[in-house]
Amino acid sequence: MGLQLVKSEFSIKGKRIDTLAYDIQSKAFVIIEYKRSKNISVVDQGFTYLSLMLENKADFIVEYNETQKRTLKRSNIDWSQTRVVFFSTGFTENQKIATNFKDIAIELWEVKRYENDLVSINQVKKSKSAESIKPLSSRNNQLEAVTREIKVYTEDDHLQDKSDTIVELYETYRDAIVNLTNDVEIVPKKLYVAFNKDNRNIAYLHLQKKNIKLWINAKWGEVKDSMGISKNVANKGHYGYGDYEIDLKDDSQLDYVLSLIKQAI
Repeated sequence: MGLQLVKSEFSIKGKRIDTLAYDIQSKAFVIIEYKRSKNISVVDQGFTYLSLMLENKADFIVEYNETQKRTLKRSNIDWSQTRVVFFSTGFTENQKIATNFKDIAIELWEVKRYENDLVSINQVKKSKSAESIKPLSSRNNQLEAVTREIKVYTEDDHLQDKSDTIVELYETYRDAIVNLTNDVEIVPKKLYVAFNKDNRNIAYLHLQKKNIKLWINAKWGEVKDSMGISKNVANKGHYGYGDYEIDLKDDSQLDYVLSLIKQAI
């Protein structure tokens, strides 16, 4: 999942977290739980752990600094991107329905084992018509406190206050990238929209007022850019991963840009 392992069986306030991880890209902690019973509410447990983390931020920072031998400051963590991930060999239909909200910070992943030691790990996808959990969370103090501080971003968050020109340009490139190959997912984050293939982000779009920044997830030199439209940002701060940055102002070079992204897949 591209996460940094912090600790297995992390105990705090009488509760034990199976795995505590850190998402370097999102600058946020990730709590991972392994489910063997299908009768437990993942929503209740998920929000309990999210609430536990938000109420004990210092303990999580201390644990990270001690295990990683680094100095992670509270101000460097984006607590709004915290999430809980459940792994299981299977989830009930009720569990899937209970987490089918577009802005809930709980993910379900199913693990299947087959012959010849073949293992598949797949995330349970939310439906495209998934609604917001906020109307429901307002009825529960714990849920409301968590959803107020933790935000799951959507494409709409990135399109707000953008001109029709930028929205149209984004939709053009978004649709083209998704259709580059099978199983490309759109993953909106706080500062960009990522495009994920086989649990790896291949490209990122960052919408600005007059243009869109594109980053291709590849080391400089791995993508052949004969037209030289890419900028090397290997040693320059930017969102996402990858050394290739391209300014998108129109779709005149769409096919060529797609050929560059395809080299990174």
